[in-house]
Amino acid sequence: MDFGTVLQIMDSALRLMTPLLLACLAGLWSERAGVFDIGLEGKMLMAAFTAASVAAVTGNAWLGLAAGIAGSLAMSVVHGVASITFRGNQLISGVAINFLASGLTVLLGQRIFQLGGRTPSLTGEARFHAIHLPFAQELRGVPVVGPVYAELVSGHTILVYVAVLCVPLTWWVLYRTRFGLRLRAVGENPASVDTAGVSVQRLRYAAVMICGVLCGLAGTYLATALSAGFVREMTAGRGYIALAALIFAKWRPWHALLATFLFGLMEAVANRFPSIEIGPLTVPSMFVNALPYILTVIILAGFVGRATPPRAGGEPYVKER
Repeated sequence: MDFGTVLQIMDSALRLMTPLLLACLAGLWSERAGVFDIGLEGKMLMAAFTAASVAAVTGNAWLGLAAGIAGSLAMSVVHGVASITFRGNQLISGVAINFLASGLTVLLGQRIFQLGGRTPSLTGEARFHAIHLPFAQELRGVPVVGPVYAELVSGHTILVYVAVLCVPLTWWVLYRTRFGLRLRAVGENPASVDTAGVSVQRLRYAAVMICGVLCGLAGTYLATALSAGFVREMTAGRGYIALAALIFAKWRPWHALLATFLFGLMEAVANRFPSIEIGPLTVPSMFVNALPYILTVIILAGFVGRATPPRAGGEPYVKER
């Protein structure tokens, strides 16, 4: 395998990592505040549909992005009301959101576009296009550094760069601001936060809304950058993989970047090499394509060491009188 092939695989891994990273950070925000959210899949799916629909009608990807975030936020409001206001079971609420988004996107897609649940293909300004960073072409001839900058760093859509920048931003807010300290405290000991006169519900709603925004970015990226429109169940389990990556990352932003890149790399390798030959043996394509999901099962089986979630995670808070 030459250096050019390695760069192509890494470039593909970065693109495939982006929706996983955004969804993983979304789950991190929510679960750090004590609200478990397995509805990431449904939020991404709804965001992908609303973003592709608005982009197809208006021909503007930025309006599609706003619609994608709005669609995901609508699902977040449902989850917040069910699990925070009415103190319902957070896992059941997340499952309900996944089922709701799965059926509603197909139903609305067929009703609006009559294309079997799909949206029209996006072209031109209805999609996000690659951004070429300064001096990418001029530095291409420089050994090692030039190709890495031109092929791996440059040439991505703006949502890829936003996803990567969200990692240090999330770390800084959670660990270097008063808001982040309080939010993490809500996930560990909400009673102590309440005693200090800070609203537990308000902080948890803020975390759930941030989760909705990030899922909106992830779904919009799938429909308007990675693909050219919405198709049925296009998230393909990425929300669940993001949850596995979150456990792998032990609810830490920088670890989330590495974990999601690993999943993206597995998918990139599977796409690049439909079958792998190891000596006299040939690994079938079905096994190679299943690598990201096999890795998910391995991680969830507990082979990454002890991963301790926030202590108050999944528990509705009842204010003492």
